[in-house]
Amino acid sequence: MADLLELSSRFIDENQHDGPRSVNRPTTELSEVADGIAVMEAFSHVVILKTEAGLVLFDTSLEAFAEPLLKSMRTYSKDPVHSIVYTHGHIDHVGGTRAFIDETVAMGAPRPRVVGHENVSPRFGRYRDTSGYNLVINARQFGPQLLGDGSKAATFGPSQFVSLDTSFRERLQLQVGELSMELRHDRGETDDHLWAWIPEHKAIAVGDFLIWAFPNAGNPQKVQRYPREWAHALRQMAALQPELLLPAHGLPIGGRERIQRVLGDIATALEGLVDETVAMMNAGASLDEIVHTVKVSDELLGRPFMQPVYDEPEFVVRNIWRLYGGWYDGNPANLKPARESTLAAEIASLAGGAEKLATRARELADGGDYRTACHLAQLAVQAEPDSKPSHAARAEIFAGRRKHETSLMAKGIFKTAADESKARADE
Repeated sequence: MADLLELSSRFIDENQHDGPRSVNRPTTELSEVADGIAVMEAFSHVVILKTEAGLVLFDTSLEAFAEPLLKSMRTYSKDPVHSIVYTHGHIDHVGGTRAFIDETVAMGAPRPRVVGHENVSPRFGRYRDTSGYNLVINARQFGPQLLGDGSKAATFGPSQFVSLDTSFRERLQLQVGELSMELRHDRGETDDHLWAWIPEHKAIAVGDFLIWAFPNAGNPQKVQRYPREWAHALRQMAALQPELLLPAHGLPIGGRERIQRVLGDIATALEGLVDETVAMMNAGASLDEIVHTVKVSDELLGRPFMQPVYDEPEFVVRNIWRLYGGWYDGNPANLKPARESTLAAEIASLAGGAEKLATRARELADGGDYRTACHLAQLAVQAEPDSKPSHAARAEIFAGRRKHETSLMAKGIFKTAADESKARADE
């Protein structure tokens, strides 16, 4: 059993960061962090609360983690699961639910009730409608979703999405045995997110409002996120003066002052991005101007709980623009653009051919200008899709750019581009 609170205290107090694997550790091991409260580390975690009426679980992780998590849980308690609370409907938070329910029913206990925000159900419907698209984007971000036999998943998500038994809109007072919990809805990473105040323990279960990385408020391949509302939720949490913070990713945090510092720093970063982006929008700036102007300070990005290893501020800026300004980016040529391949062919013709673009792209990359190099490499293969030299350059440039990126999202997209062109060049 790891001392997770000691580990998080050391990282925060000493401003130390040993890499993402030091704080996000999908070990399936269980650690008790307070009397009657345990965390099972997975992707995402399962938080367990003991009550006289049975166990309360916050989230159930991915379906693939369910069996080892059940084994870990039973080393801690033989009590049946009474309630399962979804902090939100992402598949890494709801995928194991069926297994936890079946195990409790097999014990002869009543079926656990499933509780969450009312928008969880529409989310599950959207996942069914966009299953193929979600498989594509998650393959870019994480790699292919594999089944137990190593084959690729044919549909997105668990074998069964378990629907809610109890839903709410703004707040819900949840009573399980002697334990009272207040569930509060706030938009942040999702529109169906909740967090819980557990006054008896002076604890908050926060789901993905804290992920021990820069907030996932900009994800370029996913639906709208809400950074201002996210910051508001963090301020509301801080106002309760919690002494234990239980996230769904990363390490639990103990200590009132330490928690205040973490919540405050994350809220400050998000508020700054929103305020500066909206101010520039109000002044008539284009998306291009804003993306290359609005930043988060290196001091904040250096915090061990806010490193841009998953999402990053530049993506959040784009999401703020999308939320407040729509999809028109301020460039009139992009309102009703030509086909990308048509524009690429014209530019290649002016340059003297696609391979000239590819050559110049390599020169720019060699000089460290990967942003411009990637544009030219992309234009080269769009102008001449069968050009092996162009694909070879594109593969080399996007692979090189990947090495310079910090966020998993950028790395995944650039790696996919490099792999596509490497396959075409090697044909």
